Amino acid sequence: MNMISIADQIGADFISVARLAGVSLPENAVTIEKLAAPHLPPSRLPAGKMAVYVFARGNDTLKVGKVGAKSQARYTSQHYNPGSAMSTLAASILSDAGNHSLTEDEIARVGQWIRANVDRANFLIDESLGMRVLALLEAFIQCRLNPKYEGYKSQAAIG
Repeated sequence: MNMISIADQIGADFISVARLAGVSLPENAVTIEKLAAPHLPPSRLPAGKMAVYVFARGNDTLKVGKVGAKSQARYTSQHYNPGSAMSTLAASILSDAGNHSLTEDEIARVGQWIRANVDRANFLIDESLGMRVLALLEAFIQCRLNPKYEGYKSQAAIG
């Protein structure tokens, strides 16, 4: 199922998961920004917010990541540029270009290809909730969506 179409349900289910973990969150604790392809990357992480972001193409979740309140570059631009940081979506796609049927031109402009072909959803929470709640949200979404590119190969899930 397309990630954009189930994003609201994921947010609602996370409220239940947090409660099971002993964290009481209001129903509106998670704000979801849905950016269907073609999309523009967010220009900034809102003040006082942290986020878990999800990149998906069709029914395939490609990457799930998290950022604290001070990680503007990671949130706005690094995943669109293969050389900007370790473990970016762009670098993962380039290492797997054959499975995406990328042309040489698309390989050369992978960030533009991501914006044109990949959906993105941002799950935003207040910084005051803390890093443990952010980590729980990321882990929940990773387990729910089983992203293809997650961290390093040595961290890949079995199954």
